[in-house]
Amino acid sequence: MTAVNRMPKKAKQSIIPVTILTGFLGSGKTTLLNHILNDKTHGMKFAVIENEFGEIGVDDKVISENVDEEIIEVMNGCICCTVRGDLVIALKKLHEKVHMFNGIIIETTGLADPAPVVQTFFVDEDIQKMYKLDSVITVVDALNILDRLHEKKPEGVENESVEQIVFADKILLNKTDLVEKGQLVEIERELKALNPLTIILRTQFGKIDPSELLNLQAFDLKRILDFEPDFITDVDQEHQHDTSVVSVSSRIEGEMNIEILQSWIERLIGEDGASLYRYKGVIAVKGMNRKFVFQGVNMLFTAGFEGKWKKNETRESRFVFIGKNLDKEFLQAGFNACRVTQDLRFLVGEKVEVNVGTWKEGKVIKHWDEGNAYRVEVQNRTKRNVWAPVDIDVYIRKIQG
Repeated sequence: MTAVNRMPKKAKQSIIPVTILTGFLGSGKTTLLNHILNDKTHGMKFAVIENEFGEIGVDDKVISENVDEEIIEVMNGCICCTVRGDLVIALKKLHEKVHMFNGIIIETTGLADPAPVVQTFFVDEDIQKMYKLDSVITVVDALNILDRLHEKKPEGVENESVEQIVFADKILLNKTDLVEKGQLVEIERELKALNPLTIILRTQFGKIDPSELLNLQAFDLKRILDFEPDFITDVDQEHQHDTSVVSVSSRIEGEMNIEILQSWIERLIGEDGASLYRYKGVIAVKGMNRKFVFQGVNMLFTAGFEGKWKKNETRESRFVFIGKNLDKEFLQAGFNACRVTQDLRFLVGEKVEVNVGTWKEGKVIKHWDEGNAYRVEVQNRTKRNVWAPVDIDVYIRKIQG
């Protein structure tokens, strides 16, 4: 039976189901969320509450364009502590627009303990009348989960990855293509040891039938009370984060040189990748009308162009790095250095020399073509076009002699 068949009609719906989507940094939560939002089979309209650890959000820029902006709420800071009260406010605010959706998805930051988020739906009387917690879905990065589960934390600090497993009604064991089958069995054994009643589904790139995740009516408060009897009454206990884990973010109005940016990121990953739990950014590239989105976990890095800048949207670039003992000033200075800040040296139509293995005479025919500083026509019989990605003498220079 598909999700849409189990979903009551909007007009008859009084209590809205809520799905909590959790999982450690880089597990694939936003990718999964976009698959759900883009799927046409479930017939549902969602409001989304997006939570990010850093001061500057990135995920709201890459959430599917199929979601109306007026039903996306973004909260920066950890949803399980500093912005927990904001969650109640956001839920009540969204309920005023209840005619626009028939389900809510809360995507928590990767450093969130799900417990305080879950508590919200049982300790606030108004929220109980408006919403029902349907399920907690935890996305797991198969490549890194064992390291996360075994990580030693300072005294009094909970291991967020463990808490995310314990509270899961379903676990999506994601990125299974990066792990040997034998290791997957070992991972599943450890996950089941922490949460014997959970259901584990293997996925790649977060692809799964949404009916496996929506309208499950799976959350069972009794199961939580069995291992945490004070769960409902102990609502004031604060969640302690590992203070060595920090978030560094930056937002710049303006455009970036894509070649310099990629070189900087690659060098950064090579030198500090082991300390980077999660990094992601949405970049306005000079000469491109599409958004450049990069993201990674430790040494695993992906990037590409996704979606277009809207007509009246501010072309700005932003990034967030989360990891251990990160140098904030160093990261922000490196990011700023990738910005296009000056006019190009050579005008369109000007004769130059261009490096095509050897130096050849050329003519500049376009500035900022597909992210490259120059497009140059080689002045020979073939008149072939070449590109100078950066405005430096290594690629393009004045005619010599």
